[in-house]
Amino acid sequence: MSQSEQVLNYPMPSEAALEPPAEWAELRQGCPVARIKLPSGDEAKLLTRYEDVKQVLADPRFTRLLNAPDAARLSANDDGGLFGSEMAAIIPDSGEGHLRWRRLIGKYFTAKRMAALRPAMTEIAEQLIDDMVKRGRPGDLKASLGFPLPVYVICDLLGVPAADRDRFAYWSDTLLNLTKFGQAEIDAAQAAFFQYMSDHVAGKRAEPGDDLLSELIKESATEGEGLSDLELLVTGMALLVAGHETTANMIGKMVSMLLADRAHWERLLADPSLVRSAVEESLRFDANSGFGLPRYLKDEIEVSGTVLPRGTTVICSMAAANRDEGVFDQADDMDLSRSPNPHLAFGSGAHSCLGQSLARTELQVVLEVLLRKLPSLELAVPVEELDRVDGLVVGGLREVPVRW
Repeated sequence: MSQSEQVLNYPMPSEAALEPPAEWAELRQGCPVARIKLPSGDEAKLLTRYEDVKQVLADPRFTRLLNAPDAARLSANDDGGLFGSEMAAIIPDSGEGHLRWRRLIGKYFTAKRMAALRPAMTEIAEQLIDDMVKRGRPGDLKASLGFPLPVYVICDLLGVPAADRDRFAYWSDTLLNLTKFGQAEIDAAQAAFFQYMSDHVAGKRAEPGDDLLSELIKESATEGEGLSDLELLVTGMALLVAGHETTANMIGKMVSMLLADRAHWERLLADPSLVRSAVEESLRFDANSGFGLPRYLKDEIEVSGTVLPRGTTVICSMAAANRDEGVFDQADDMDLSRSPNPHLAFGSGAHSCLGQSLARTELQVVLEVLLRKLPSLELAVPVEELDRVDGLVVGGLREVPVRW
């Protein structure tokens, strides 16, 4: 059976938590449009080449929503996972409605606004690291720093109590894990999350604060083209999930990658000006970035010489595309000074990650503070013993044991 005829199980396992599956390079070379079977049992196509992934992600004709009758389901749950849920369809996916939503939300996540948050982020990171050190060695960098920092930041932006962070973590997990939960538990968790955010939005409407949701409520009342109550509610939920889960996992992976080869850490200690490019290279080099982004093809398209008919579900693997040797010299080497670095970690086109400036700022702050406060930081276990979190859409490590 040729590569193009094989149906590969997806996601593909790798031998180590920080290493890419061996199939990626083989597929990019010989079968850039591959047949895959998803956790649901449904079949889809997998794209692994940089130009193909960028082309499909940037094409406004294709939707992230998997709610069409012939769309593949990512998971075996009733709604097929996050992208097939009714909630996902509430935020406009295309056209003027989508542009309006991005305009309204995007102005709160500009690089300038994130720079203004940097001192507060630094203070939080320093306190969290001090607390980890007080508890003694070894520590879990993910639990001590990776998870709480983005939670504190996004909760502050949304005016939500950070004390509820464990509830947010659980609700996010039920949304983002494709294999861990049964349908009844997912339904109950999402109902609780929906009610929580509904009460929160109502509270902000009654008593506005100095936060993003209060500002959006104010704009919706005065400008006439703001968000509906339901859009406000789902936007709050989406920002809360996206604002902490992806970055929390990326912090742990980034530090693990930089400590896996001590030469990387020593280079940053010698030249902290490399922090920004090191963050970008960590995003590119991340082989454990999760599921990839699905797209449902509303029109026929040709990709790498393969005609994909209307109704096809495609999984765009940004992580595989970021290792494309045709775009990145020495793609399988981590080069902390790589420039330019046009990686696709945040997607491409109209649906590129809205919070990428926030994520970049948090990752830079974490690295700056760790280099300054814990220059002797090292992994407390061999890199081969790091464990992935199975089934998680955004990818991640169970824990990041460190000593100093």
